[in-house]
Amino acid sequence: MIQAMIHYHGDLITAFELTGHADSGEYGQDIVCSAVSALSITTTNALQTVAGVIPDVQSDSVNGGLLIVKLPAINNHEQSLKAQTLLAAFELGMADIAKIYSQYVNLKINQ
Repeated sequence: MIQAMIHYHGDLITAFELTGHADSGEYGQDIVCSAVSALSITTTNALQTVAGVIPDVQSDSVNGGLLIVKLPAINNHEQSLKAQTLLAAFELGMADIAKIYSQYVNLKINQ
């Protein structure tokens, strides 16, 4: 099962963590894993290319499917707004995946 956690500090999303594997299908055929991977990688890349924010990224796909993405302190209002918009979209996408595929994805919001 994929364990997903989104961390907040006040009203701001500061990080997200993904661990585990969906195991909803054979390797290369696991649509749940593909959905979560595409959403998380796109969000991480968009933080860099759209918001201009370089997050701290830790990953280990071999030992437990780990991805941790943490935002640095952002002093620029426009960058912060873009980053929060991207992370809010990530949260919406993850909530939808977790709702539809609840046997494979568990989402927790840490506020």
